[in-house]
Amino acid sequence: MPAVISGVVKGSIAEELEICEGDILLSIDGETMQDMIDYNFLSKNELITIEIQKKNGEIEEIELEKDFDEDLGIIFESAVFDRVRPCLNNCIFCFVAQQPEGLRDTLYVKDDDYRLSYLQGTYITTTNLTDKDKERISRLRLGPFYISVHTTNPDLRVKMLRNPNAGRIMENLRWFKENEIPFHAQIVLCPGYNDGDELVRTLNDLNELGDTLLSVAIVPVGITQFREQKLQTVDCKIAEETLNIASNYKKVCCSDEFFLLAGKDIPGAEYYGSFSQLDDGVGSLRTLMDDFDTLSIPKALKKELSICFACSTASKSAFDYIMQKLNKVENLTCIVNPVKSTYWGENITVAGLITSDDLIEAIKDIEADYIIVPAIMLKPYSDIFLDGNNLEYVTRKTGKNLFVVNNNYSIAEVIDLLNRYAV
Repeated sequence: MPAVISGVVKGSIAEELEICEGDILLSIDGETMQDMIDYNFLSKNELITIEIQKKNGEIEEIELEKDFDEDLGIIFESAVFDRVRPCLNNCIFCFVAQQPEGLRDTLYVKDDDYRLSYLQGTYITTTNLTDKDKERISRLRLGPFYISVHTTNPDLRVKMLRNPNAGRIMENLRWFKENEIPFHAQIVLCPGYNDGDELVRTLNDLNELGDTLLSVAIVPVGITQFREQKLQTVDCKIAEETLNIASNYKKVCCSDEFFLLAGKDIPGAEYYGSFSQLDDGVGSLRTLMDDFDTLSIPKALKKELSICFACSTASKSAFDYIMQKLNKVENLTCIVNPVKSTYWGENITVAGLITSDDLIEAIKDIEADYIIVPAIMLKPYSDIFLDGNNLEYVTRKTGKNLFVVNNNYSIAEVIDLLNRYAV
C-alpha cells in the first residue's frame, strides 16, 4: 500500500506546494516509508527533499526548507503504507466474528498491528509481535501501546484467543517493562473464563510490572444475537464482584457498564485518573456529565423549543441527569429516548452500534423540534450508518429534523444550538 494522500491542511506547506488528493508520497530524503512513524521521523528536519507521484503519473522532486518539527500538512488515506498486520487469533469473544453479512467492509477487518496501537490507540494482543518489531519499538522509543491482555494465565489465554502464541503474554509484557515501553492493558471479562479468581491472578501479575503499566480497563464481553458459540453475559452479581475485585488495585478501572449492571452510581472523575481508556467506555458517562456542568446554559428561550436525545441505552442515566437540568430552562422541553438495538440484540447497548433502522424505530413517534444524534453512530467523517444507510434516509423515513453532535462525550454543540434561541 503506497503513501496515498487523501487531503492537505489548509494554509500548510503541502497546499503551497500544490500537493493534491490522490498524489503519492514516494520518499523523503531518498527513504521510502512503511507507515506514519517513518513519515513523522523523516519529515522533522529543517531541510528535506520529498518525491511526489502526481495523479497523472508524473514524478516531482521537491526540496524545501521549513522549521524543525513543522508539519507538512499532508493527510494520508491510512496510517500504514504497507499491509496492515492482520489478527491471527480466533478469540472466543471476537465481535467481528459475530457479525452478519452486508455491513460496511471496514467492520470485518481484524487488525493486530502495533503501529496502529501506537498511532491510533487500537488494541493489540502481541501474538504476532516479532523480534524485528521489538527492535524497532525499542530503537525509536515508541509508546504508549494499548494491549488486550484478558488473562495472564498462559493456558487460559491460549484457550480464549485460540492461538498457541497467546500464552507468551507475560514474557512480552516483561519485555515492555525491561525496555521501559509504557502500555495500557485491557481485559474483556468473559464470565466463566477470566472472572473471579482468574481476574485476581491477572491483576496481581499486571501489578508486578510497575510504572510501565499505565492503566487497566475491564470491559464486559459484548454478545450479539448472531453469535453461534454461547457465552455468558455479565449480570448484576458478576458486575458487583468485578467492581469489588478491581477496587483493590490503584490503576484498574471498570467500564461504565459494570456500574450500570450493578445498579451503582457512576463514580466521580477521581476514579478514572487521566481517563486514558475513554474510547473503551471507561469514564465516558462521567466525562459527559462533568463537561455538561462546565457549560453556560441559557435561562430562557425566546420561544418554545423541544429537543430529544436519541442516545444509547447505556448512556440513559447520564442524559437523564442532563435532561433534568435543561428542563429548568424556560420554554425548553427536553426528553431522553434511548435507542434499543433490535438489530444486534438487547445485550448491545452502545451508541456506536446503532443502525439506521433502529434509530428510525426509536424516533418515528417522537414529537420534537430537534432529534439529537451522536456522531459516533456514523462512520467517521461521513453520514453513513452501520447498515449502509445515511442521515437523509432516516430523515426521509421519519420526517424528523436531525441534529448531529460531532463529539459524543460533550453536548457543547447542543448548548450552542439553544443559544440561538436564547433571550
